[in-house]
Amino acid sequence: MADITGDTRAQSRALEDVSAASHYRAWLTGLALDHLGEHPIEIGSGHGDYAAEWLSHVDEFTVTEGDTDRLQLLRKRFADEPRVHVRKLLLPSDVDGEYSAALAYNVLEHIPDDVAGLRTMARLVRPGGKVLIFVPAHPILMSDFDRRVGHVRRYRKETLRAAFEEAGLTVDTLQHVNWAGWFAWMVMMKLLKGTPKDSVALRAYDRMVVPAVRATERIARPPFGQSLLAVGRAT
Repeated sequence: MADITGDTRAQSRALEDVSAASHYRAWLTGLALDHLGEHPIEIGSGHGDYAAEWLSHVDEFTVTEGDTDRLQLLRKRFADEPRVHVRKLLLPSDVDGEYSAALAYNVLEHIPDDVAGLRTMARLVRPGGKVLIFVPAHPILMSDFDRRVGHVRRYRKETLRAAFEEAGLTVDTLQHVNWAGWFAWMVMMKLLKGTPKDSVALRAYDRMVVPAVRATERIARPPFGQSLLAVGRAT
């Protein structure tokens, strides 16, 4: 079982600070709805914000964390929800399962051996089950914040596809997400060396910009974006 990379306190602070971005979170959770099945597992659930939104669409849900403090937070948050199962898990691990899908949002970029991590996720789902990954895109956007929270890499389409295929997964979907976020990250994070945080500017961006960008990407997939979404199938 691998160790968690990066400053876990900085990771938790970032999760807390961006939790107010409700339109952005709804957009990202919506990307997974067609792939969840009846009982998915999420790798690296953080504070459980995505899981809480996915729960109404499934029969059961398993959340996981490798960080002890965040694991305790998940247990407390879902203590009164019998349909949610909480377990400790890091990638890669020697585990198997029969889940309908395995999801990891902003996790794979932390793992030095990402192919081994994807192989673990492939073993966690039944044959034909989905493996859904959401990761930061474009190495040119690598910032001090990326490094501080333990990002080993930012992905190109071809590197993410190659990792999926080497892990034995058939790629069904591979697309950029959030073209406007590319510019925001380049300016605020890469050039100005900022940190994502809850602020008037963040809430305004979430309320006014994110819905418009989401609408444009329903019409046409952008040629670039802040992040990449990949969906694969286990054999």
